[in-house]
Amino acid sequence: MKASREASSFSADSWGSGSSLERDLVLTQEDFARIRQLIYQRAGIVLAEHKREMVYSRLAKRLRHHGLTRFSDYLSRLERQPEAREWEAFTNALTTNLTAFFREAHHFPLLADHVRSRPGPVRVWSAAASTGEEPYSIAMTLSEVLGSCAADAEVVATDIDTEALARAEAGIYPLEQVHKLEAERMRRFFQRGTGRQAGLARVRPELRAMVAFSPLNLLAPSWPVNGPFDAIFCRNVMIYFDKATQAKILERFAPLLKPDGLLFAGHSENFSYITRTFRLRGQTVYTLASSSTPASGR
Repeated sequence: MKASREASSFSADSWGSGSSLERDLVLTQEDFARIRQLIYQRAGIVLAEHKREMVYSRLAKRLRHHGLTRFSDYLSRLERQPEAREWEAFTNALTTNLTAFFREAHHFPLLADHVRSRPGPVRVWSAAASTGEEPYSIAMTLSEVLGSCAADAEVVATDIDTEALARAEAGIYPLEQVHKLEAERMRRFFQRGTGRQAGLARVRPELRAMVAFSPLNLLAPSWPVNGPFDAIFCRNVMIYFDKATQAKILERFAPLLKPDGLLFAGHSENFSYITRTFRLRGQTVYTLASSSTPASGR
C-alpha cells in the first residue's frame, strides 16, 4: 500500500512534447559556424553541416526565452559571459539523448559474467548516462547477478546534459518504455503510477540507491569521479568527437579502470585505430592493452 501511495505522488508534467517552431528567427551561415565552434570548444561535439535544421529548432527556444530574434545577438551574449548559466542551457539543447533500457543487449551478460565472482564492492561508471536508462540497466544487471551483495555495488552515472541527468535522477519513465522489459524485471525494479500518474513508472528506491548521479563534461580538465572501476560504459558518445578528442578521453579512462576492467563502446564506435592503450576483447568491448586477459578474437 505504501508503494502505491509513493507511485501516485510523482508528477507527469515533464513528459509533454513541444510544438513545432515557425521560421521567425534569423540564423545565418556565419551564426551556424559560430555555434559549431562554440559547442566544439565547450563540449567537444562536432556538429555536421547537415545539423543546421536541428540547431535552429533547438536553440530557437532559448532565443525566445530571452526575447531575442537574431542568433548573432544570442551568441554574442554567450561569448561576453563565459561563466553564465546560459552555457548550460546551450549545451543541453545541442546534446543528443537517444537511449533505451538494455540497449546493445549483448553487453549486459558480459558485464554479469565479469562481476559474478569479483572480490570487494563492484563499481561501474556510466560516462554518458543521458536520461538514465543505461545506468539503471547496469544496476539491474548487478542486482540480478550479485544478489544480496548488490547493496554494496555502485553505479556512477554522469552526463554533460543537466536536464537529461535530472530526468535520470527522478527515475520516471513512460510505461510503454518500461513494458519492453521482461515482466519479472518490471515487477522487481519499477513502481507503476496510478491516478494522475497513470501511464508512468518509477524506478524502485532500492535500485535508485545503487546509482550516484553527477554532471560531468568529458572535456573538463578534471573529472569528479574516482576509480578504480570494474567497468566503464562510454557508448554512442565518442561518435560526436573528433579522433584527437577521442584519444585524449580514452587515455584518461585507462587509470580509472582496474587492470582487468572492461570498457564498453557503442556499436558504431571502433577504438582500435585511435589508441594503443586499449585492445579489442569482444564485440565493442575493450580491455587495457596491458591486461593479461586473453582476447576472444570476436
